[in-house]
Amino acid sequence: MSFGSNPCHSRRTFMKASALTSGAFFINTRVRAGALFQPPSSPPTTPWMQPLSFSPWATPTTQLVGSPPVNPGAHQRFDEFLPKHFYEISIREVLARPHPQLGLSRWSSYNGVVPGPLFVTRLGDPILVRFKNELPNTITGFGSPEVITHVHNGNHASESDGGPWDLYGPGNYKDHHYPNYAAGGDPDEMKGTLWYHDHCMDFTAQNTYRGLAGMYIMFDVLDSGNENDPNPDALRLPSGLPNGANTENCYDIPLAIMDRGFDANGILSMDTLNMDGIVSDKYLVNGRVQPYFEVKRRKYRFRVLDAGPARYYDFWFSNAMQFQIIGTDGNLLPAPVNAVNFRMGPGERYDIVVDFAQLPESTTVLYLVNRTDMPDGRGPKNNTLPMSEAPRILKFIVQPGAVPDPSRVPATLREEEPILPADIARATRRRWHFDRKNGMWTVNSKLFDPNRSDATIPHLQPEIWTISAAGGWAHPIHFHLEEGRILSFNRAEEEDPVFLGRKDVFSLRGGEEMEIFVRFHDWVGKYPIHCHNGTHEDHAMMVRFDVVKAL
Repeated sequence: MSFGSNPCHSRRTFMKASALTSGAFFINTRVRAGALFQPPSSPPTTPWMQPLSFSPWATPTTQLVGSPPVNPGAHQRFDEFLPKHFYEISIREVLARPHPQLGLSRWSSYNGVVPGPLFVTRLGDPILVRFKNELPNTITGFGSPEVITHVHNGNHASESDGGPWDLYGPGNYKDHHYPNYAAGGDPDEMKGTLWYHDHCMDFTAQNTYRGLAGMYIMFDVLDSGNENDPNPDALRLPSGLPNGANTENCYDIPLAIMDRGFDANGILSMDTLNMDGIVSDKYLVNGRVQPYFEVKRRKYRFRVLDAGPARYYDFWFSNAMQFQIIGTDGNLLPAPVNAVNFRMGPGERYDIVVDFAQLPESTTVLYLVNRTDMPDGRGPKNNTLPMSEAPRILKFIVQPGAVPDPSRVPATLREEEPILPADIARATRRRWHFDRKNGMWTVNSKLFDPNRSDATIPHLQPEIWTISAAGGWAHPIHFHLEEGRILSFNRAEEEDPVFLGRKDVFSLRGGEEMEIFVRFHDWVGKYPIHCHNGTHEDHAMMVRFDVVKAL
């Protein structure tokens, strides 16, 4: 395949030169655009007019039909993980409205739907996905016609990871090889709830805001996706993923939650001068503004994704009902945790099970609400909004009458191997400090340069990374390829049992510091670490590290 020209590079060159030679340029821009940094005032919309919608499943084939052949030599360990299925996904512009009272907006999409098609895969079943860029050469409004797709939390070789430097223009394609392989071959490192999104350098926030995101679900023998599974090892969690309009007997529900702003005509809008982080006044769930969802009186599994670009959430049910947290980010926890709320930042996922059978018969309606007070991109305030003032995101209509429910939530979910003292003792220690310098977002006081590697990491070498944040800013820190386990955290919640699990996004506020244990098992190549506040990421809060073969 050929690669087109790269307008991102000229933009980055200009911005880096301006930041380093005249911090006042960015300060003045902030002052001049100050009023734009508040959430936009979108036209009013009536909530609960639309049902919750679901993307269709991505459709696999046994071969790529009518396309150039796959180049096996372009992929690490391709012969070891020969694809069992192939997918062709077109990236193209569509017209859509997320609410009947809003205007028809231009969106970038995967296969014409926003969010993109749902990938449903299994551990041990490798796939190959060809992403074809069919966007127009010129994008109207905001966003870039250049793209690169990243499966967030995927255990993928560098050439298929979707690093931001691998962007390509309209008329081109890229083949991504996804082995669906647990790190190090250890099934306990299996990742189940992932998502994919555009990762174009300097334009990740704009391209994802414009619609380029979707979810990627993987099952295995333990988390089999069948609540009636006769296998004694199967967890039998609530099952049944919706496939577009096919929602019959579906109790495993993906919820991609994001906020967006619209202009006076109801057209999707984004303040591209905002360098703090975009927070907007319309809450979308699976692409629709404040939808409703009818549920039966039984257990449901909800895979909740904060799809950004910057907003943090503190989710509660309006009746403060209890539920069980079974997973954070891609993984199941060792054991379920009883909770009444969960907090999350951009890129994070929570896997929860809610039993609507616990409700009294008189309860027919309740809401998922956000109690985080976050007026701007600086991050959440320390206070919790009263329940009566918390924005309602999703309405649940609870149907009457008891129904059969064969699903369960076992006391033990997915085992987690202890971190050995010997690995702690021999680990390489590194520090990554996230800060602001001359109006730009930095890591270790440096702006991102895709041609510079800030760490060379031997394959299988234990690592302990200390990540920290300065100032009054919140930063959800994400690194590609592997997950980490928190060793220490100087916030009061560090003993919360949800931190027992593996994670790939680590949310910090100003003055906070966290130690993370990580080891890179399977692939070599270059990968990024970055803030998942999309604006921070696009304005240089990212570094590159290289995984190399051990000597």
